[in-house]
Amino acid sequence: MNSDLNRWDAAEAHQPIPLQPAPLAIRQPHLLPETQTIQLPDGRLVTGYAIAPAKAPEPVAERPAISPIAVNIALGGIGFAAACGGLMLLTTFIAALAAFIQQLIILAAVIFGGFIATQVLGNNHGSTGGTVVNIRRAVFKRNHFHS
Repeated sequence: MNSDLNRWDAAEAHQPIPLQPAPLAIRQPHLLPETQTIQLPDGRLVTGYAIAPAKAPEPVAERPAISPIAVNIALGGIGFAAACGGLMLLTTFIAALAAFIQQLIILAAVIFGGFIATQVLGNNHGSTGGTVVNIRRAVFKRNHFHS
């Protein structure tokens, strides 16, 4: 512990150097703005800096005219780009609509074809109930069922 105290005692102390004030900038008398003294109507004298009158802005040079042909070409290019995008979307929509209609036709053909097949290939040769009707009549007529 004594070695720590000795190390602190041996440390150097640095004193900050005070800042020197900056020298004042002295302006040349010819660079100072003019002062002017005027007397107000009530007799007071007022002194102030003279202000130079504001200069009128320079007139803006007239812009060169744009050729009407250049305007038509630019607008035509924008219109063509917009039309191409619209035509592309329209053709995509028509192709999707055609595929949807084709699927509906196939679905109708499958359903209607199945109905026709059951009518043609079914066992409905003029009888209304086949064996089921005969069994029911026998049960009701005799009150018992024969196998």
